Amino acid sequence: MSDQRPRLGTIGIWAGELDGCPAAEVREAAAVIEDLGFGTLWFPEVAGREAMAQAGILLSRTRRIVVAAGGADIYARDAVTTAAAQRTLEEAFPGRFLLGLWDSHPSLAEDVRGHRFGPPVPTMRAYLDALDTAPFGPPASGASPPRVLAALDHGMLALAAERTWGATLLGMPVDHTRNARAVLGPAPLLAVTQLCVLGPDRKSTAALARATAAAALPNRRALLNGLGYEDPDSLGDGLVDAIVAHGTAEDIARRVHEHLDAGAGHVSLHLVTSTPHSPPLRQWRELAAHLLPVLPDRAARAS
Repeated sequence: MSDQRPRLGTIGIWAGELDGCPAAEVREAAAVIEDLGFGTLWFPEVAGREAMAQAGILLSRTRRIVVAAGGADIYARDAVTTAAAQRTLEEAFPGRFLLGLWDSHPSLAEDVRGHRFGPPVPTMRAYLDALDTAPFGPPASGASPPRVLAALDHGMLALAAERTWGATLLGMPVDHTRNARAVLGPAPLLAVTQLCVLGPDRKSTAALARATAAAALPNRRALLNGLGYEDPDSLGDGLVDAIVAHGTAEDIARRVHEHLDAGAGHVSLHLVTSTPHSPPLRQWRELAAHLLPVLPDRAARAS
C-alpha cells in the first residue's frame, strides 16, 4: 500500500442524491461542498452513475477536497479495471481519490448485472487479491493507492483491518461505531456516515426521520438485534433516533461528537430531505456554519 493517504478531515458530506441530478448540478454541488470547508465528498454506486466516471467529474470540478467512492460495487468492474481506474485517478489527482469497495447485494449482482452473487467475505478477499496483482497501463505508480471497505458485520470489518486502510459504515447507531472500532483495532481508518434530517426542531423532522430509518432497516435487522433492539420492525422512537440524527444543527452536531468519541476518525453527513433529487445546499451551509468552526481537524485520527 502507498503511504500517501488522503487527508479526509473530520467532517465530510455523503452526497447520494447527486445520482438524480444533471451533471451540471453535480459539478456545482461539488464546488459548494468544497467551498464550505468539508474535507471529503462521499458518493455511492447503486443504480446511477458509474463510480469511476463520477469520481472524475467531481475531481475535475474541485481543487483540494478528497472525493471518495463510498461503495464501488465489486460486481460492476473486474479487478483489473478497478485497479487501472483507481491508479489513473491517483495519477491525475494525487492524494484526492479514495476507493471504497462494496460487496453489493444479491438482487443487484444477479438480476441487474447478471453475475452470480458469492459469499461476501471470501468474494471480497479474492477481489482484493486480484487488485493487488492487477497490471496497470499508464506510467508505473508503485504500490496500490489506499482503499477501504464498506463494512457492517464482523467478518467484513476484520477483512478491512487485515487488508485495507480501514472501513466505512453507513446508517448505524453509535454503539455499532464503538463495536466496529473494537474489531478494527486502534490504527485503521473508521469513517462513519450518519443519516440526518435537519429542521427547526425534532417534531418537524420526526416523520422523515422515521421513513429514513425504515428504508435503512432491511440490511440491518440482525445487527440491530445484536445491539439490543429486539423488535426493529416496530421502528420505535429509540431506534429511529439511533439510526437518524434529526432536529436542529445542534442535535446533529451532538451525534457527530458521539461517533468521534466512540472511535470514528471521520464522520460524513448524509442529509435526507423531502426533495431527494435536489442537492440540499441550504442544509449543507447551515451544518458547515455550525460544525466546521468548532470541530478541529482530526486528520490524525483518520490515518
